[in-house]
Amino acid sequence: MNEALVKLGAYGLGLTVIFAAALGVGSAAGDAITDPVVTHATPANLSPKGHGATPTDDAHVTQAQTAADTPAAADLPGGLQVSQNGYTLVPETTVLTPGEPVDFRFTVTGPDGSPLTAYQVQHEKKLHLIVVSRDLGEFRHLHPAEAGDGIWSVKLTLPRPGAYRAFADFAPEGAAGLTLGVDLFAPGDQTPRALPEPSRTATVDGYTVTMTGTLASGEAGTLDFEVSRDGRPVTDLQPYLGAFGHLVALRAGDLAYLHVHPEGTAPAAGDDAAASRVAFHAKAPSPGGYRLFLDFKHEGTVHTAAFTVHAEQGSGSHDSGAHDSDGHGH
Repeated sequence: MNEALVKLGAYGLGLTVIFAAALGVGSAAGDAITDPVVTHATPANLSPKGHGATPTDDAHVTQAQTAADTPAAADLPGGLQVSQNGYTLVPETTVLTPGEPVDFRFTVTGPDGSPLTAYQVQHEKKLHLIVVSRDLGEFRHLHPAEAGDGIWSVKLTLPRPGAYRAFADFAPEGAAGLTLGVDLFAPGDQTPRALPEPSRTATVDGYTVTMTGTLASGEAGTLDFEVSRDGRPVTDLQPYLGAFGHLVALRAGDLAYLHVHPEGTAPAAGDDAAASRVAFHAKAPSPGGYRLFLDFKHEGTVHTAAFTVHAEQGSGSHDSGAHDSDGHGH
């Protein structure tokens, strides 16, 4: 086993499925990458929606991950568990060669142990897959295809060595929505990236995105994003997955995930409506640093702008684990 894999294995052993305690994992892991919270948002409510083993090619559920079915784990936000309410995320492999595209395949098994095949459509898709690196430097929002017999498949590239987290966001037919997470590994020497300094502007693909509003813990506020190009406002943002934007927030400290909705009415399928801004009703689960990823669509192409913000303690609540009853913002 090479040195990089040893480091990754040691890092995985430091993970915890306890939401409050997870805030200290990053600093305790030495040169391992800081753990984040993932908060997926299609604007509207930004409130929160394990021990890993040494990486192997065998997809399996670790002891800490199966502990997610215990009563105490039921209060955890989404994404920290590989198994919840009888549903389990089962990848065919958790080790991918960095820089090489692979056909990443996985299933979700149901309470009876069989692959789940009946899903509700949410945001125009039956399942959303989010893949992030633990240093918050890499982000992918993917939409796998059904390959039959409950198997999902998507082309995935882990661009550089390191530890990653994959989240499956879905709702079984007749049941509440879930977000399940599993660790992925890209072996090799790694150099974790520092979290960028807080900023209210981001540039991507020739666009400049400006954020206004405040992210605070325990009280809802509004985060407003406006897009410009060549110094002129973009006023014809296009619908994307039933909304004018999607937001993912990752908090330094753990890997909790939240999917929320946009402010206002989502455009209907085939609607030619356009927008000049995207707004989110936002409430952070706790104070601290966050990395925000905004997906927006213009001229037929989806772009992702990234921001770093620091959420202060708000006056509304001091419960760092507060979240919607089902773990989602749907």
